[in-house]
Amino acid sequence: MFKEFKEFALKGNLIDIAVGLVMATAFTSIVTSFVDGMFMPLVAKIFQLGDYKEAKIVLDEAVLSTEGKVIKPENAIFYGNFFSAIINFVIIAFFMFSIVKLMNSMKKEEAAAPAGPTSESLLTEIRDLLSKK
Repeated sequence: MFKEFKEFALKGNLIDIAVGLVMATAFTSIVTSFVDGMFMPLVAKIFQLGDYKEAKIVLDEAVLSTEGKVIKPENAIFYGNFFSAIINFVIIAFFMFSIVKLMNSMKKEEAAAPAGPTSESLLTEIRDLLSKK
């Protein structure tokens, strides 16, 4: 059983998947950093949202007592982080699509490369040359 597991674990496909997973995780953190640190602040500035993480639609205002204590908290939909996550997804999905498309085109080019002569055609050619002598 250990031998079978070792063969499975050391296959190229499994190692490729592991490397891809590590790279995708690193790429995700890069994209998240870009979106949260550079892109969303620009969007917040354009739409005058202030801090986009606090962007919300208030459904019910908070109810305060005369002393200023919260009796009933505010009920709101926070949409800033949601939009940030959507933008992250779109960017990552686009790059993954581009990579898969590039890999598929490379496979097609590789498959379209002219193949050498088959052993049958070589044997036929040798037979014909020997028969001429």
